[in-house]
Amino acid sequence: MTEFVKAELEAGILTVTMARPDKKNALTNEMYGALADALERAEKDSAIRAVVFQGDGDSFTAGNDMADFAAQSREPQAERHVVRFLRNLAISTKPLIAAVQGNAVGIGTTMLLHCDLVYVAPTARLITPFVNIALVPEAASTHLLPARIGHARAYAMFAFGEPVDASTAVSIGLANASVPLEELRMKAREAAAALAKRPAGSLSKTKALMRDAETISAHMQREGAVLQERLTSAEAREAFAAFAERRQPDFSNPAR
Repeated sequence: MTEFVKAELEAGILTVTMARPDKKNALTNEMYGALADALERAEKDSAIRAVVFQGDGDSFTAGNDMADFAAQSREPQAERHVVRFLRNLAISTKPLIAAVQGNAVGIGTTMLLHCDLVYVAPTARLITPFVNIALVPEAASTHLLPARIGHARAYAMFAFGEPVDASTAVSIGLANASVPLEELRMKAREAAAALAKRPAGSLSKTKALMRDAETISAHMQREGAVLQERLTSAEAREAFAAFAERRQPDFSNPAR
């Protein structure tokens, strides 16, 4: 569907690479479609034992491509592949591993909550700036993040949108380990290879016991409904206008 997402299968490991480094791997609708396709492929193919997510260049992903996202908000009837990607994350039964360097913005962070193993380079910065652009979090992160790190830390991440560095991510349980950048992809692949040798049925059942896919999917739907409301709000219009005009948004006037 797009040249900017590559999916390569080798030795039972499907490596999914966001490959738009000149744009910090900012995600377009087509890229979300390719990511969703990769997860669907993994579910259908018993030869795929684990999935590794990674990003080319100096960032994992800058999150949504804002120009593409703004265009979609003006066409509410258009198919939004992000919904399919999120749903597939929620119901995935295969081990998901992430190798994160540089910025992981928005969904770049919230998708990590669906990964079973997360490795970060020292350059990693996890950022959830949804409130900053007058929206709300997605990917069931308003459910998963407080459960993972507690309400106070999760609220601060959402409300302030300030970066969480690699060492902090490890210390609060958002990542398994911080490894040197030059070893990052190797570490993720070694973990995937180790999982590929484990009994797939046992891993799948263990994951199912640890995650309530039905609850997660339902929470995603709740977030999605609120997000759709926010996209048409005066605050969101101001946020998108400010982005296009390269200025700071002004949220001081509720009717703006």
